[in-house]
Amino acid sequence: MSDTTSHTPQSGSLAEVAAGRWTLDPAGTTVRVQHKTFWGLVNVKGVFTEVSGDGEVLAGGGAHGSVTIDAASLDTKNAKRDKHLRTADFFDVDKHPSLVFTANEITATGNGSAQVTGELTVTGVSRELSFTAEASEISADAVTLTAEIPVERAQFGMTWNQANMLKPLTFVTITARFTRQAS
Repeated sequence: MSDTTSHTPQSGSLAEVAAGRWTLDPAGTTVRVQHKTFWGLVNVKGVFTEVSGDGEVLAGGGAHGSVTIDAASLDTKNAKRDKHLRTADFFDVDKHPSLVFTANEITATGNGSAQVTGELTVTGVSRELSFTAEASEISADAVTLTAEIPVERAQFGMTWNQANMLKPLTFVTITARFTRQAS
């Protein structure tokens, strides 16, 4: 298998990952967002700095789990914008402090990739979401998956768009590193 997203060598197939409980490693995980604004002329980028999660790999293959993101932890390197993103115009962090993705099914598809199907909940609105994740690390004790996911913010009630300057899609890139829990 080729290494598509990092310099960490893979040492196996996702189908061979050991059954058991796995925990998200916050130090090895990043959740980035990118959104075109000002009529597509500017890319606003940010990082959620607080993320947690866990999962379970089932005997015989397949997995499920969840990732929880602290909505107020989004850092775009612009304090005024970050404050606005926390309001009811966007994430409404006072009412909805977390974004949650619950992966109902994760299936290895070969070549170090997995099909992920689940539900994303943002601002109290849940939507089905399916995407392909690529492995950059596969070992007995750690798995790192990366995916870029287009999200239409209006589907989650985020319709604020002064002077029609925001594009409808936000791109979320998640690199999630999970470590196996001791038995």
